[in-house]
Amino acid sequence: VLAMMDRMTFIALRYDMRTTPTGADHEALYQTAMDQIRWADQLGLDAVVLSEHHVSEEGYLPSPLVMAGAVAGATDRITIMLAALVAGLQHPIRLAEDLAVLDHLASGRVLAVLGIGYRPIEFEVFGADRSRRGPLLEELVGVLRQAWAGEPFEFRGATIVVRPLPLTPGGPMLAVGGSVAASAKRAARLGLPLFAGHNDPELGEIYQAECARLGHEGGWTMIPSGPMFVHVSDDPERDWARIGPIALDDAAVMASWQTAGNRSLVDSAATTLHDLRLEGTYRVVTPDECVELCRQVHTLTLHPLMGGLDPDLSWASLELFESDVLPRLRAN
Repeated sequence: VLAMMDRMTFIALRYDMRTTPTGADHEALYQTAMDQIRWADQLGLDAVVLSEHHVSEEGYLPSPLVMAGAVAGATDRITIMLAALVAGLQHPIRLAEDLAVLDHLASGRVLAVLGIGYRPIEFEVFGADRSRRGPLLEELVGVLRQAWAGEPFEFRGATIVVRPLPLTPGGPMLAVGGSVAASAKRAARLGLPLFAGHNDPELGEIYQAECARLGHEGGWTMIPSGPMFVHVSDDPERDWARIGPIALDDAAVMASWQTAGNRSLVDSAATTLHDLRLEGTYRVVTPDECVELCRQVHTLTLHPLMGGLDPDLSWASLELFESDVLPRLRAN
């Protein structure tokens, strides 16, 4: 993962599998997503990002570990990023076992980002104490580390061992996700990388300062620097007319989920297609514009099926990216 991030542009496909009333159905979305992930693996793209939310009317991906297992079996090279797992909703031993199995299936290609979560309904449904979100994440990291060390340890009054041990010594790479200063400091305190949930560069500065204060060397951050949706088109005006309404709905749903103090990668105050396009979080670009964008940012996020986007339209973008963008990025 670190080696890939040293390259000019880190290229990821992200899937949250949500749809809209006018979007594609979930049968089509899941089948298309797996086909696209195989395509990305064969092209040598960097990562597939699977997100987690629960009990959403739009069908937001509730089982990223299940999907990650399918991805592991269908691919050979691409990194599987779980970003983010909601820490407070996980049973620590079950997650340790699941990630260990996934690590074997994926031959060590797993990175799990742990977030504290924010939607109250998810904590209510799972019977988790939302007021202890931070401590629950820290406790989870502690149990995962003990479980993957391979020795017997005490858990809730029982002495246990976790098997299988992960393929990766010490377990799959873990990171902390978050969009506020407390998340950055928590990542440093745990000795884990920070995968920021917002493009605020101050998060990286807070993280590094806390690492220095604690004497933690080698800490690193991934701060997103580009739009969260990029669609490549030979006619952006034509395609924005189809994509814009779906993007506006996507932004509105994510905005409605935010709670006090939380920030999102897709923060948007837009209420019209014109304003949404001006914000630049959702971009429909020509191949030339995509190449230029990649010169400006270090992460390119292709969210091909955003909001239940029509699979044919989604594929048209990826095929144009393959033929007219990727060769130029590699030539550079």
